Amino acid sequence: MAGDIVPIELGLTDGDVVTLWVPQWREGDDEWQAFLGRDEDFFVFDGVAELAAFIRNDDDHDLVEHPAWHVVKALSAAELEPDDEHLFDLVGVPELAAGTPDALTVAELDDVLSMARNLGDACELDVVIDFFDSHPELGKLSLGHAAFTGSSGAKTWTEIGKAIVDGWDAVLDAIDEAVTTPDVDESAVALAEAELLAADENDVEADDAADDSDDVDPLDEDDDEEDDSEDEDDFWTHVGIDPIKIINGRDEFYTLRCYLDDVPIFLGKDGTIYAFRTARALARYLADPHDHELAEISTYPEIATAATDGSLDITVIDDNTYLLTGLVEDLASGPKHVDSEQLDLAVELLNDAADFADDDSVENALAKTTPLGWYVSYLLNPDPNRLAPSAPHDAEATAFRDLIHELEGRLRIM
Repeated sequence: MAGDIVPIELGLTDGDVVTLWVPQWREGDDEWQAFLGRDEDFFVFDGVAELAAFIRNDDDHDLVEHPAWHVVKALSAAELEPDDEHLFDLVGVPELAAGTPDALTVAELDDVLSMARNLGDACELDVVIDFFDSHPELGKLSLGHAAFTGSSGAKTWTEIGKAIVDGWDAVLDAIDEAVTTPDVDESAVALAEAELLAADENDVEADDAADDSDDVDPLDEDDDEEDDSEDEDDFWTHVGIDPIKIINGRDEFYTLRCYLDDVPIFLGKDGTIYAFRTARALARYLADPHDHELAEISTYPEIATAATDGSLDITVIDDNTYLLTGLVEDLASGPKHVDSEQLDLAVELLNDAADFADDDSVENALAKTTPLGWYVSYLLNPDPNRLAPSAPHDAEATAFRDLIHELEGRLRIM
């Protein structure tokens, strides 16, 4: 059975190339990943048009046996363009390793090195395999940038940089030597290029239409002003802080959360979220002064005042109610059993809680390069051209249960 086939872009010594990657391929009890190629040859192409031409006219390769291959052959050229999450600049690895280990740098380096390791394993490149086996410190990248704080973290980052300086050229050379570019029919390439041009023009027209829709009728403006006045009457909208409710099994917890420059801040401190079993218990807590990060928000005193005078009404809207109950079991049962809205909200909460703790573990666990991330992506971003992930889903469900346990560990029940 099979997962998906994904277009990717690789930055190699001779320039950027595109190809196809199967992150997860299952047949019976066996599971592996694969790239577009034949036997020992790994196929890459200079552009999407060439890739599309090859896919449509050549079945002499290993992926033709993939159950989703007929879906890939039917894709338009534009649908074969790699998205931003599947661009892997192998040439740029030394520059990343020489930089500061902030969240973006560490995440990008981890993604690129993971793809290089995938290539080494799939193409049986001894140089690449030996490089990763010889440098276990590279595994720390999956822990996120928090693993590189303090003196020990700085030492590990230096060790990673030294490993890259000493061995990356050989890794890149091995991958460069493994690639080959098959001949493709020029007329098929021209047709694919025309498709890409037409798709670009349609995108421009759509953007122009969206710009035109920005012209608002005066009557609509009046309606908006009325809506704004209603929002101003809503206490929680005014203060910009929301009550949220977390439901997990028989447990219900209440807390507060806001976003400051898109960064989530909870009622809590140092990554720990203060949670209460009833809205009344939360209101009682808010009536007294306490040391927590929400207290630093400029509008928080209004909440404290309302809690003190008894006028605070803690009402949680549906969008801020997070129902975790049953999700693990539903994920194990398969895509048809999962409520995508419930899952989407759960993922939002898991990510927010991890971000509040400055922890990349949830982001890493839900990356599309992991089985769980790929499964969740399929559920939350449905695409008729994608083949449904195949059973069993026990490993993915277990990984999601672990994320919920991490969330539970971030809660301090008050």
